[in-house]
Amino acid sequence: MLKVVRQIGQTLYRIWFYILVAIPIIIFFPVLVIFASKELWYPQFFWMARNLWAKPILYGMFCFPKVKYEQQLVKKKSYMLVANHTSMLDIMLMLVVSRNPFVFVGKKELVKIPLFGFFYKRVCIMVDRNNTQSRTGVYRRAQKRLQQGLSICIFPEGGVPEEHVVLDTFKDGAFKMAIAHKIPVVPMTFYDNKERFSFTFFSGGPGKCRARVHSFIETHSIRPEDTADLRNSVRETILDDLIKNS
Repeated sequence: MLKVVRQIGQTLYRIWFYILVAIPIIIFFPVLVIFASKELWYPQFFWMARNLWAKPILYGMFCFPKVKYEQQLVKKKSYMLVANHTSMLDIMLMLVVSRNPFVFVGKKELVKIPLFGFFYKRVCIMVDRNNTQSRTGVYRRAQKRLQQGLSICIFPEGGVPEEHVVLDTFKDGAFKMAIAHKIPVVPMTFYDNKERFSFTFFSGGPGKCRARVHSFIETHSIRPEDTADLRNSVRETILDDLIKNS
C-alpha cells in the first residue's frame, strides 16, 4: 500500500514538472518568439529562460539550488561549461549557475518535446551524433556564437548514462572546441539531480540541488594533440567530487 501511494505521489510530481515547464512558455510565448528570431536578441531570451523559466521550475518542484563557486565567471567572457548529466533538471540548474549567456549544444532528438522543442531548435546548437557532417557543422555554429561573446555548454558524456553508472566516459567535442577557441573550460559537478528527478519514472522528490563550479582550466597553452589529457583531467575532477560527496 505504501509503495502504491509513493508511486502515485511520484507520478503527480512528474506531471507537475511538465506543467511547470509549459506554463512560462505559454505565458511568454509571443515575447520568446521575438527574442528567438534574431541571434542579436539571444541575451534577452537567455535572461527570460533563466529567470522566468528555469528558476520557477526548480523552486516550483521544491528543488532548491545551492551553488558553490571556486571561481567566479567574468561578465562578457566566453567559457566552455561542462557538467555531469543525469536529469532534465541539469538544464535548469545550468541556467541558474551561469549568469553569463550561453548556448547549449545537444542532441537533435530534443526537438520532439512539445513547446520546449520549438525554441530548442531555434536557439540551441543541435547535433546528430551519428552524422559526421552534423558534428562538423557544430564547430562552425559554435564559433559564430563565441564571436558574439556567448559561452557554450556541453554535457560531455554525450547523453544520460545508465542508472548504475556514476560518470560515463567523456566525448572529445567540448575540449577540442575549447582548445581551438582558447576559452577556459569550467568543470561543474551536479550532485543531486538524479535523486531529485531521474529518467526512471517512479523516482524523485524535493530537496536541495547542489552544484560546485570548480576552478577553471585555461587552454591558451594546450595543444590539440593534448585533448585527451584535458578531457581526462576534467572527468577526474568531476568523478572524484561525485564519489567524495555521494
